[in-house]
Amino acid sequence: MIRALTLWACLLVAVAAGAPSSSRIVSTSPSVTEVLFALGLGDRVVGVSSYCRYPAAAAALPKVGTFLRPDAELIARLRPDLAVVSRSATDVPRQLAVLGVRSISVNESRTIADVYETIRAVGRAAGAEARADALVAAMQTRLERIRRGATSKRRVLVVVGRSPGTLADLVVVGRASFLSEVVEMSGGVNALGDATRLPPYPHISMETVIRLQPDVIVDAGDMGDTPDEHARRQPITESLWRAHAEVAATQRGNVHAVTSDAFVVPGPRIVEAAETLSRWIREAAAR
Repeated sequence: MIRALTLWACLLVAVAAGAPSSSRIVSTSPSVTEVLFALGLGDRVVGVSSYCRYPAAAAALPKVGTFLRPDAELIARLRPDLAVVSRSATDVPRQLAVLGVRSISVNESRTIADVYETIRAVGRAAGAEARADALVAAMQTRLERIRRGATSKRRVLVVVGRSPGTLADLVVVGRASFLSEVVEMSGGVNALGDATRLPPYPHISMETVIRLQPDVIVDAGDMGDTPDEHARRQPITESLWRAHAEVAATQRGNVHAVTSDAFVVPGPRIVEAAETLSRWIREAAAR
C-alpha cells in the first residue's frame, strides 16, 4: 500500500512537471504559500492552510485545514487546478484525485537544499519553472553574501517552542534543521554543539540553557499566535529571559523575541532571517 501511494505521488509530480500554468492554486502550508507569492502567483492562490499568515493577502483567503491534515473536500470546493500538499498527508493525493483535483506532494524542509527543491517543484507544477530557478539563484546569492561577510562567531540558541508564559519545556533548534544552517551562514555556531544525534527540534530545560551559555538567544516560541498577539507578548517574553542574569546572552542584552515568522517558515524569507541574525551576531560581538 505504501509503495502504491509512493508511485501514485511520483506520477502526480511527473504529470505536474509538464502541466500548463495553473490559474487556481491551493496551498496547505505556510512555506508553499510564501513560495507561490514570491513567484508572483499570489493572484492565483484561492485557498491556504489555517496557519498561512504571510503575506497579508494570504491571511484573508479561505482555509482548507492544516499542513498535516488538509481537508480534501474543502480543497475541491474551491475548484483548483493544482493543490500542493505535504507528503506526510499520505492519503490526501488519492482523495483529491478521486475528486478530480490535480496535486503534488512536497517534503518537509529540513535543510536549505530542501527549501530550494520545494521552490523548484512548486514552480514546475504551477508552470513557473523559470521564475522558480531565478528565485533560488537570488536566494543563493544573498545567502552566500551573508556567509562571506560573517566574521564573528558566537554561540546561538534558537527557541521555537515552550510552555506558554514560561521558559519551561523549551523546544530548540538542533543540528538537523534548516535553521541551524541559517545560524551557521549568519556567523553563528549552534549552541547545542555537534550533537548530531539529537532530533531537529529537541526539548531542553532552563538548566541546560545555563550550562550551554549561549551568546545570542532568538526566541520564536510564540509563533503560533497572531501577529498582534505576538507583538503584545514580545516584551513579556524578553522579561522572562531577563530574570536569568546567569545566562551570557541575557547579561549582555542579546536576547531577541522575534515577531516575524520568517525565522520558522522554511521558505524564501529565510534570507531575511539570516540577514537579521547576522546583524544580531555582529552586535553581540561588539558588546
